Amino acid sequence: MLTIYGACRSRATRTLWLAGELDLAFTHVPVVQAKRLENPLAADAPINTQSPAFLAINPMGTIPAIEDDGVVVIESLAINLYLAKKYGGDLGPKDLVEEAAMLQWALFAATEIEAAALKISAASLGEQTDEVKATIATAAASLNRPFDVLEKHLTARTWMVGERFTVADINMAEIVRYAQPHAPLFVERPALKAWLERAQARPAFKAMWEKRLAEPATGPV
Repeated sequence: MLTIYGACRSRATRTLWLAGELDLAFTHVPVVQAKRLENPLAADAPINTQSPAFLAINPMGTIPAIEDDGVVVIESLAINLYLAKKYGGDLGPKDLVEEAAMLQWALFAATEIEAAALKISAASLGEQTDEVKATIATAAASLNRPFDVLEKHLTARTWMVGERFTVADINMAEIVRYAQPHAPLFVERPALKAWLERAQARPAFKAMWEKRLAEPATGPV
């Protein structure tokens, strides 16, 4: 039995979206970030990233994590690659070449895009002071090169790997999404913009996003 740990307002969105695409049966344990709680170790505190019960699953105290018939995986992109390969059918790799491409794009998203995109996401939520605007501009500038790589790649194809929607699209889209508040990055890259819109138009994404919006928020995730 698959258990997914992580609130919807976290990187667990990546795994919850994939589980929806795969129509997987799973138990969802909505572990929240400890920073969202006044006293995460209080007796009446909801399960969170400092709860001993969760730290027994993931000693790093990060979400998401999964337990799948005794197998524990704790990094979101690795979780998705694992689930897609085990359960994915067309969403997983067909061969070693596709598997390498899916690994490549996951690492590319994590190392070249995520940090700067998260800065845009967080900064866009607050008052748009000159300092905040400068933060967004700097982060956006650092995304020009990786986004140009994606634009070139997607100009020639509909999806990231294998000309079909796969876990590579989920992993990439959920990281690129953080930069969406800065529209110029996408206006200047129509292929990237169209690809992200296609991905986010999928029913499984919309179902995941509805659950995310329904969850109380205390800060950017």
